[in-house]
Amino acid sequence: EVPPLDVPELLAYFVKQSGPFLDQLGVRRDICDKIVESLYSKRKNQLLLQSLSGEESSVLGNGSINDELDLRIASVLQSTGHRYEGGFWTDHAKHEFSDNERHVAIVTTASLPWMTGTAVNPLFRAAYLSQSERQKVTLLVPWLCKSDQELVYPSNLTFTSPEEQEGYIRNWLEERIGFKADFKISFYPGKFSKERRSIIPAGDTSQFIPSRDADIAILEEPEHLNWYHHGKRWTDKFNHVVGIVHTNYLEYIKREKNGALQAFLVKHINNWVIRAYCHKVLRLSAATQDLPKSVVCNVHGVNPKFLKIGEKIAAERELGQKAFTKGAYFLGKMVWAKGYKELIDLLAKHKADLDGFKLDVFGNGEDANEVQSAARRLDLNLNFQKGRDHADDSLHGYKVFINPSISDVLCTATAEALAMGKFVICADHPSNEFFRSFPNCLTYKTSEDFVAKVKEALENEPYPLTPEQRYQLSWEAATQRFMEYSELDKVLNKEKDGANSSTDNRKLIAKSASMPNLTEVLDGGLAFAHHCLTGNEFLRLCTGAIPGTRDYDKQHCKDLHLLPPQIMTSRAAL
Repeated sequence: EVPPLDVPELLAYFVKQSGPFLDQLGVRRDICDKIVESLYSKRKNQLLLQSLSGEESSVLGNGSINDELDLRIASVLQSTGHRYEGGFWTDHAKHEFSDNERHVAIVTTASLPWMTGTAVNPLFRAAYLSQSERQKVTLLVPWLCKSDQELVYPSNLTFTSPEEQEGYIRNWLEERIGFKADFKISFYPGKFSKERRSIIPAGDTSQFIPSRDADIAILEEPEHLNWYHHGKRWTDKFNHVVGIVHTNYLEYIKREKNGALQAFLVKHINNWVIRAYCHKVLRLSAATQDLPKSVVCNVHGVNPKFLKIGEKIAAERELGQKAFTKGAYFLGKMVWAKGYKELIDLLAKHKADLDGFKLDVFGNGEDANEVQSAARRLDLNLNFQKGRDHADDSLHGYKVFINPSISDVLCTATAEALAMGKFVICADHPSNEFFRSFPNCLTYKTSEDFVAKVKEALENEPYPLTPEQRYQLSWEAATQRFMEYSELDKVLNKEKDGANSSTDNRKLIAKSASMPNLTEVLDGGLAFAHHCLTGNEFLRLCTGAIPGTRDYDKQHCKDLHLLPPQIMTSRAAL
C-alpha cells in the first residue's frame, strides 16, 4: 500500500512546479530547489524508515530530490488508478520517425552573402551534421526580395531566384570545407528591418518544413525567430527543439535611448518565447541572457581555412623563417558597439604608456566617420583601412590581434586569430571564457593590465598550437559538443539505449502515465497567449514589427512560387 501524501509533500511539489512562474518573477532557481529539499527531505526520511518494498526504498534513496518527489507523486496517483492523458495545450499530431529516417532542420535568421555570424555558423553546422548517416539535414534561410537584398548584401550582389542564391552559398561553403556537403537548402520569406539591422521572418516559418520532415529543429537565435512568430508551435510540430543563442541583445539595447526600460521588456519577452517554443537552449557564452532551459557551451568552430593558415605559419617557424613581420591589428565591423569605444578609451588613457605603439584597424560600418574623427581628435596612432576577409594574405603577418569588445557573445575573429597562431589580447569577460585555456590568449582586467599585455605580446613569440588545441577550435569538435549538450545524441539513439535498468523504466512509465507536468502546462499557456497577441497587427506594430510581416506578401509569392498565405497554411498541416 502506498502511503498518502502529506501537506509538506504537496507544498514541495507546488513550489517545484511553480518554478517557471517564480523564475519569471526573478526568484532564483537555486532558492526554489532549497525550499523543495527542505519541505520534502523530512518526509523522505520517514518513508525510508517505513516498511516499503526494497525496490521502492532503493528508488527513493538514490537520485535527485526532484526526481524522487516526482516518483513519489506519480506512485500515489498511480495507486488510485489515475492516468494522465496529456495537457490542454498539447498537440499529439506529430510524425513518428524510425531510427533510419531522422531529420534535422536548422532554421536561421540570415544568409550569405551577408557575412554575419548567423549566416556563416549555421551553414557550417549543417555541413558537419550532414556528414553523419544517422540524419538528413535541411538548412532553412531567409529569402529577401530584391529591394532588401540591395540594402543587405555587399558589393551590389543580388539574386533573381532562390536557386541562384543556393548555388552561391554552396560554392562558398565547398571552397572552405574541402568536401561536398549533402544537405538541403530551403528558403522562407523574410524582410529587412533598417532600424534593427536584422531580418525578420514574414509569416509562419515552421510551415516551410513539411510535416513528414518535422523531427528535430535547431533554431539559430530562437528569441529573434520567435519575437513575432504567428504560426505552429515549434514544440508541437517537432519532437525535439534546440535553440542556439548567438547575440547579446540586452547589451546592444542598453546603449539605445531609454535602453534600460527596453532591455527590461526584451529580457522578459525573450524568457517568454524561449519557454513557449524550445525544449533545450544552448548559450555560446555566459555573456548572454540567462534564459530558461539553457546551458552554456561554445558549439561553434572556425572556418577550416584558418586552421590551415595556422599550420602553414607553424611549418614556416619550424624551418626558422620569420612568420610574423607585423605588429598589432584590430578587425571588426566599424560600429561603436563592436569594441571601438573601448579601444579608443584604452589607447587615449594610456597614450604615454604606449608611446610608439601603432595599431592597424580594418573595418567598414555605419559609425566609420565618427570613429575615425574621434581617433584624429585624440591624436591616436591608429591606421584605418577598409574591411577585408580575416583570411586575406595581407593579415597573415600580424602577430597580435587586439579585441577589447565586451558586447560579443563569442567573437569569431578571436577564434580565427588563435587558429592562425597569433597572440590575442582581450578583456577578462564571460564572452572570452572559452579562449582562456589557450596560452596565446592574454586577458586583461584593468586598463593598466591591457598595457602590460600589449607589451608582453609584442616582445614575445606566440606558442605553436598543439594538435589538441587545433581540434578544440575545429568544427568537428564543435559538432561533438553540440550533439552532447543539445542532447541530440540521446534523441537520435533513444531506441539503441533501451538497455536502461528496469527500475529506471518503471520510473519513466510511472511519471508519464500518472503525472501532469505544470511546467508544460505553463509553457503551453505562454505559447497560446503569444500566438493570440502576435495575430493582432496593431500590437505587432506597437512592439516594433515590420508592417505586413504576419504573412508573406505577393512579391514573396512570386519569388518563391508560393500559394497565397491562407492556402499555404492549410496545406502545411497535411
